[in-house]
Amino acid sequence: MNDNAGQARQPTVAPFDTAKLDRLMEEAGIDVITATSKHNTQYLMGGYKFIFFAAMDAIGHSRYLPMVIYEKGAPDHSAYVGNRMEGAEHQNNPFWTPAVHTATWGTQDAAGLAVEHLKKIGKASGRIGIEPAFLPSDARDLLASRLDGARFVDATHVLERLRAVKTADELAKLRRASELITDSMLATIAAARAGSTKLEIIEQLRREETNRGLHFEYCLLTLGASHNRAGSPQAWAEGEILSIDSGGNYHGYIGDLCRMGVLGEPDAELEDLLAEVERIQQAAFAKVRAGVLGSEMIVAAEAELKASPSAAFTDFFCHGMGLITHEAPFLMTNHPVAYEGIDADKPLEAGNVISVETTMLHPKRGFIKLEDTLAITDKGYEMFGDRGRGWNRGGV
Repeated sequence: MNDNAGQARQPTVAPFDTAKLDRLMEEAGIDVITATSKHNTQYLMGGYKFIFFAAMDAIGHSRYLPMVIYEKGAPDHSAYVGNRMEGAEHQNNPFWTPAVHTATWGTQDAAGLAVEHLKKIGKASGRIGIEPAFLPSDARDLLASRLDGARFVDATHVLERLRAVKTADELAKLRRASELITDSMLATIAAARAGSTKLEIIEQLRREETNRGLHFEYCLLTLGASHNRAGSPQAWAEGEILSIDSGGNYHGYIGDLCRMGVLGEPDAELEDLLAEVERIQQAAFAKVRAGVLGSEMIVAAEAELKASPSAAFTDFFCHGMGLITHEAPFLMTNHPVAYEGIDADKPLEAGNVISVETTMLHPKRGFIKLEDTLAITDKGYEMFGDRGRGWNRGGV
């Protein structure tokens, strides 16, 4: 077997809260976790992500499948399973796990190495936590066939809880992502002119984000009275509004905000409509602090929304965010993403990060939205990217 497991080295400290993970595993009845999603392997490896597979997993007849194995109460039994080329990464910046197996090209050889490690640490017949949505069927079949007596347990919830409270380093990355996206969106709005098409504006935003050190992920854009946010040859016209909603990635952490633009000066109706959206946002913000139930924020925002003149075509939504766009705390059920709002009646915690968004689908004036990112603190919140929340002028 071609790997690096035999290198003599002292195990380093795990880059996450092992006591918290041990407690969560105990509550879930899990002996050992085998994480396979890119976001959770990155988290468990202290932010490490292999650049070769950053954009695509497929290779040959299979795909890249990184794996992090962690035994409850025994971080010295941890292992990383990765691609053969990752041996060079480990050589330059040693991974924290005591065992490192950089010897794979696909899913089944990765699963085979995981089996060998689980047998070595005496957990071949234990309760093994997996990520069902991120474990290919051929890899799971191999694990099941070679691990007699093992019981597979869904560890998704455990890993979501582990990531829910962000460290100071994570908060700094989320803040940076939000600031850079805000800068990019404001520069893009200013650069757009009458006649600029949606496809051209999206490409401009991609360049703005890339030049600032972000990995561009998406741009949802509307022009004029349309509610369609997909790219198209539609051109921006004088007097029309623009909404720009973008996600950009900074060292694995997502930024996700929405800002508004107008080509010319906003009239009184546009000022009033955006003010309605802002009042709903502020009603939610007023209830945000550690120790307050998430449902209190939702109730306050929805009460303000109900009193709004535009309530019939306006919606409020909030969700947790971090390494991915929707993660703990989960605050609303199937609204619109399909999951249960299991955290709505739990206190918000300092270090949670949430996205708060109000969307108005005005039948004549178009798509009017604000989306903001808030880090929960003991006294309230810190807003990331807190600029450009009014009408931003295009063509300047």
